[in-house]
Amino acid sequence: MTDGGFDAAQELVTAARRIVVLTGAGISTDSGIPDFRGPDGVWTRDPEAEKYSTIGYYLADPTVRERAWRLRMDAPVWRAEPNPGHLALVDLERSGRLDLLVTQNIDGLHQAAGSDPSSVVEMHGSMRTARCVACGWSAPIGELFDRVRSGEPDPACPECGGIVKSDVVFFGEQLRPERVERAFEAVARCDLLLAVGTTLAVTPVAHLAPAAVEAGAALVIVNGSPTEYDWLADATVQGSISELLPGLVGV
Repeated sequence: MTDGGFDAAQELVTAARRIVVLTGAGISTDSGIPDFRGPDGVWTRDPEAEKYSTIGYYLADPTVRERAWRLRMDAPVWRAEPNPGHLALVDLERSGRLDLLVTQNIDGLHQAAGSDPSSVVEMHGSMRTARCVACGWSAPIGELFDRVRSGEPDPACPECGGIVKSDVVFFGEQLRPERVERAFEAVARCDLLLAVGTTLAVTPVAHLAPAAVEAGAALVIVNGSPTEYDWLADATVQGSISELLPGLVGV
């Protein structure tokens, strides 16, 4: 079903009037944020790092939590800036044709670029917020960083004394049902799903692609490498997302 090529993708985007965008790690790599499983990914370079995002390890071992807090504080996201790919999606939103922006990313760069937070669904949460696993207390994660710097290597919840983590979906945790429902409702009514910077390999988010096609929408995929659903797409474009996306969604 793939036509392929930038021109075909651009025609589909230009013609669409109700677009859902799905973004993954690939849109942020040009901002200096490495992906997780790619050749230079976080877990590729340090396989041990994956346990710091596994809820069972995190809850059971204070030393894992202490190391996780240090890793969070040193994460490249705090030095990253939105790139032209993020900014292009802000322009698309301002054109009135973006129905919803669904992201697998936890870096908050869409909002930093100017995307309306109410139009962004962060499927895997946000590393910019901290949350207590016991009572649900939450706060900007910078407040917890201040406590770590002040000598608390594993800061506890100030409300109930429970364990605090970044408000990110860890391995072993479930996505929030309301986020999943909102994303699937959006693709059921869109006329185009634009998948950007995702290999479409992680479920249930990857299932948005066939769900959109089944509902009658076009599917355009923009990524640096082949994806699991290239065979289903109406057009695919491979290359640098920060270079391609502004021209693709130009308004």
